[in-house]
Amino acid sequence: MYYYEVAPNQIVRPGQDVFTYSSDSLVAIGTIVTIPVGKKTMIGVVMKAVKKPSYATKPIASVIEPTPLPEPLLSLAQWLASYYVTPLALVLQTLLPRGLQTTRRTRESAIHSSLRDRTKIVFNKDQARAVATITEGEPGTFLLQGITGSGKTEIYIEAARQSIARGKSVIILVPEIALTSQIIAEFSHHFEDILVVHSTMTEAQRHTTWKEALNATTPRVVIGARSALFTPLHSIGLIVVDESHEPSFKQEQAPRYSALRAATMLGRFHDAKVVFGSATPSIADRYMAEHAERPVITLTTSARATAVAPTVSIIDMTNRVNFQGHSFLSKQLIAQIEATLTEGKQALIFHNRRGSASTTLCESCGWSAQCPRCFVPLTLHADQHLLRCHICNHQEKAPTACPVCGSADIIYKGFGTKLIESELHKLFPKATIARFDADNDAKQTVNARYNELYDGSIDIAVGTQVVAKGLDLPHLRTVGVIQADSGLALPDFSATERTFQLLAQVVGRVGRNEHATQVIVQSYQPDHPSVKYGLAQDYESFYTQAIAERQKAVFPPFTHLLKLTCSYKSEAAAIRGAKTLADSLRTAVHKDVTILGPTPAFYERQRDSYRWQLILKSPRREYLIDALVHVPASHWQSELDPTSLL
Repeated sequence: MYYYEVAPNQIVRPGQDVFTYSSDSLVAIGTIVTIPVGKKTMIGVVMKAVKKPSYATKPIASVIEPTPLPEPLLSLAQWLASYYVTPLALVLQTLLPRGLQTTRRTRESAIHSSLRDRTKIVFNKDQARAVATITEGEPGTFLLQGITGSGKTEIYIEAARQSIARGKSVIILVPEIALTSQIIAEFSHHFEDILVVHSTMTEAQRHTTWKEALNATTPRVVIGARSALFTPLHSIGLIVVDESHEPSFKQEQAPRYSALRAATMLGRFHDAKVVFGSATPSIADRYMAEHAERPVITLTTSARATAVAPTVSIIDMTNRVNFQGHSFLSKQLIAQIEATLTEGKQALIFHNRRGSASTTLCESCGWSAQCPRCFVPLTLHADQHLLRCHICNHQEKAPTACPVCGSADIIYKGFGTKLIESELHKLFPKATIARFDADNDAKQTVNARYNELYDGSIDIAVGTQVVAKGLDLPHLRTVGVIQADSGLALPDFSATERTFQLLAQVVGRVGRNEHATQVIVQSYQPDHPSVKYGLAQDYESFYTQAIAERQKAVFPPFTHLLKLTCSYKSEAAAIRGAKTLADSLRTAVHKDVTILGPTPAFYERQRDSYRWQLILKSPRREYLIDALVHVPASHWQSELDPTSLL
């Protein structure tokens, strides 16, 4: 008889991740099995062989998947559970696909894109040096900091080609599903039958792709969003995290892991090379790379020798002379869009807010439309004549009269992408205009309409952050930014960094080829460092200024953070719960832990609940982990290493 520790993928008993089971035959470590737990049958993963215990054990019921999970993936699961202080069961739920016990048909072969033909890549000096650094370097993490259009994707392709030639698989992570089409189009000219993993796949598609990777006998290329990191490949030589500065690489639900930290550890377990690629690396990642003496590879020239830098104009929104023809589209931007359309070319309009208007007011009595559950202003979506809460998705019809005083003088202030789209339709009725934001249905996303964007069928693209990232559109000649400083008002340590990154990225959508291009930026704060350096794509100046600010205020990378948020049905209970925990932590935690708060959370009310929070800072992360012992299990949520405090 053989005995094994098996980790179920459901929490059985808080604080216990594994249970001992018997088997009359040998079972490989990493095998996915079914196990009896009380009267239930659960899925589990065999973690370790052990000696016969002193107590009676139940037998493993059945083997679901005869091919065991790769050992490095098991090591990563245990590291995630330990590092993020999360039950192993929750980590396994993230790692394993649903429907493991369902029989599936084999996956159809991947469709190859025929958008481009770049089978022979010719490198410039910067790119050749970058490839040599990665090729000749020891396994570990490399920071590839290249200006937009410097040819980072070609470097990924060459590094992947070398890895495949050595018989080792490759994982390419992108921050958004929207960018998978573009990178697949690039990679499919060099690699056969790429495996694609992202959250919009059906359960069956995810399962069959996962099985194909698990049972693969040849090295494979996997492309996908954050969860693609957990594809069960047996021998990985390269992991690339493209646009590595993006916040979407941090998971918002438990286990609240950073895909960058997880990629580094998976690379270590596979003895692989890990590349973080970005034009605007996060301040913390750049600082850590320098201080860990890991390579920072810079690309300072465009991949195309003939590329012409864009002409950037900034429009001061406080000077209303610039807005005589329209309330929020300057006369310079309207004229530039008109000139672009006359040439038969493409324009992209970026704004950091969706919806039509952010505030609904009664001019007579001052009433404003608020979510009854979250107490935040409802956003007007004029195309559906609906007011919607962007937190809990509460919806109600837009009023024709004030519900308090009955006045018909309802006004809508602020503007979002839907209003911009409708105003552009009025100004340019013959243009094909497409909007890309979180309100798109599956058929209207960047991913679904990528070919139309690429071939220029869409004349004007309007969108939120999704259009600012990574897109390479050959017909694009004009970029307009409606309000460059809109993110600076957020009370968060990362607000200036995020604004800088978005502006540098959106400017980088043009200036990639030999054509003259224009960027017109509207801002109330044209001289703010985030706006000034972002538009100049001057990372070094911004980094120098921002890292000094972080050090002065003691924020990452100069400290570790723990965000604790409580949620109660009444405000009094939330305040009481937050104060009680704050008082107990002040006497219990290490003297080097600073406790900020309690304060109301940024979104104080969500889905009928009141939320208060505590922020803990410490130079040593283990002191924050020790503090978690004192946090009650009910009403409280904890997040180690939050990228934002909102």
